[in-house]
Amino acid sequence: MKIGISCHHTYGGSGAVATELGKALARKGHIVHFINRAEPFRLGSFSRNIFYHEVEAMHYPLFECPFYSLALASKIAEVAMYEKLDVVHAHYAIPHALSAILARQMVKDKCRDEAHCFRIATTLHGTDITVVGADSSMHGAVRLAINKSDGVTAVSEYLRQETVEMFEPNVPIEVIPNFVDLEVFRRLPENPALREQLGLGSEKICIHISNFRPVKRIGDVLGAFERIVQEVPATLLMVGDGPERSDAEERVRKAGIGDHVRFLGKIDEIVPLLSISDLMLMPSSAESFGLAALEAMACGVPVVVTNAGGFPEFIEDGRHGYLVETGDVESMASKALGLLTDEAKRLAFAGACVEQAQQFDITGLVERYEAFYLGLLERGVRAEA
Repeated sequence: MKIGISCHHTYGGSGAVATELGKALARKGHIVHFINRAEPFRLGSFSRNIFYHEVEAMHYPLFECPFYSLALASKIAEVAMYEKLDVVHAHYAIPHALSAILARQMVKDKCRDEAHCFRIATTLHGTDITVVGADSSMHGAVRLAINKSDGVTAVSEYLRQETVEMFEPNVPIEVIPNFVDLEVFRRLPENPALREQLGLGSEKICIHISNFRPVKRIGDVLGAFERIVQEVPATLLMVGDGPERSDAEERVRKAGIGDHVRFLGKIDEIVPLLSISDLMLMPSSAESFGLAALEAMACGVPVVVTNAGGFPEFIEDGRHGYLVETGDVESMASKALGLLTDEAKRLAFAGACVEQAQQFDITGLVERYEAFYLGLLERGVRAEA
């Protein structure tokens, strides 16, 4: 198949999933065209079956901001026509699915018939529903993007239910969970050089990976770690960047734990960091799935997360880590200390995490997406909604 993929290129779960899906499809012989504002952060080296098309939005003094959605639609239409795409897979309802819908309108008169127009697959990742879609000014646009797609998937049952309740869509939504490439995400051998580079000794290592937005509750990460470091020698690796980082750094300085926290910024190659970590802390108030936690588990890192969103769909409390209530910093710290001070238990949890991650291996889930695309090609273009 010839597949176009449009996604957010920036650091985050949806872009990571879209890019890894495209790379896996290319390895299986499909032709994949990424249509984005910039190269997706996990794309890396290109293969013979992967192509990248940059979207350039027009800048004109009359417009308060560039019309990226329109520019994206035009670029999707262009690539679809010249490359004869079978499917355009939009990751996020806004702007990607809506732009794909508009793109199909642009080329509809050039298709020999409906059967020769590309199909639109839309994957909902979370904030396109719970944040963008929850805004009254965008509700109608998100609902249109869902209803006009030929097929819609969500990354968790939690997100599917949220979408149904908020939008009452006219189309079925299939759950295809996020995945992990187990050939990449696996625990590497001990790396003394990396420890030395980070100024680490033999202390326990906690890790947090996110885009540092309010929903990630960075303050709870630091609050829990402040209690942890009082009981055991430990260092916290903070991976990522975003609006909450400056406040987090200030809090670390005021708490006097600067020697125990490393702010590492955005890092693409996170497996080496996960491989030296003993525990992940993820106290998000909402997670449509929680890809960072799954990738940590694949590397043998138990997780302490909130009992929210999609986390309970792949994390079993007391087996892969612990689920605590949102904002319960004391419980998070207590559960973390229980693992960090009992190595036998932590290793048992780590083994269970690796075993659980195998249920979300990229191979089987890419096959589900292939079947999903083929179903769209068989059913044809969705009628007006």
